[in-house]
Parts: sequence; C-alpha cells; structure tokens
Amino acid sequence: MPSPPLAPIDSPLDLDHLSRMTLGDAELEQEVLTMFGEQAGRLLAAMAARPAEAGALAHKLKGSAHGIGAFAVADAAASLESAIRTGHGRSHAFAALKEAVTEARAAIAAILKP
Repeated sequence: MPSPPLAPIDSPLDLDHLSRMTLGDAELEQEVLTMFGEQAGRLLAAMAARPAEAGALAHKLKGSAHGIGAFAVADAAASLESAIRTGHGRSHAFAALKEAVTEARAAIAAILKP
C-alpha cells in the first residue's frame, strides 16, 4: 500500500491517492467515496451509542480512511484509539474525529454533486 504524502494537502481527501487505489476508474472512485461517507456516519453514530466498542469502530474507520486518502480522518481515528487505550482525552479525540469526518464528508459531497 502506498504511503501517505509527506507534504500536507489542502483537501481532506488526497485525490491522487484515491485515484491510485481505484486504478484511475472514476466510476469506482465515486462508488468508494459514497460508501465511505455513509460508513463514516454510521461508525460515528455507533461510537456514540456504544462507547465500549468505540476502539474497534475507530480502528475500522481508520483503515477505510487510509484506503481512500482521508488521512486526517485516519489520524483522528488513531488518536481516538490511543485515547481509549490510555484513558486520557477520549472526549477531545472523539470531537476531533467528528470534525475530521464532517470535513471529509463535505469534500465528498462536493465531489459527488451533479
């Protein structure tokens, strides 16, 4: 799997990474973005409803986010995993994850709008 870019990107999504992961198939990119946006929303809701499962759900979101190039979401999910393990800063980490997901979903909506 390719590594994330060394320089920060301006968008919540690394579209070059997404293109590489979907082999340049624009239709597949749209399908993957749609699925990620829906999944991210469901996982956040599940984390809020079932705090005992939040670590596993954050891990799942982290993997999905890496796959599409939503590296800020992946980093925020990793931070939440860490906060859960250590018992420190969980609410702050969850808030940061929600913000990162909101930004990624807004970028996805802008890309997918007709």
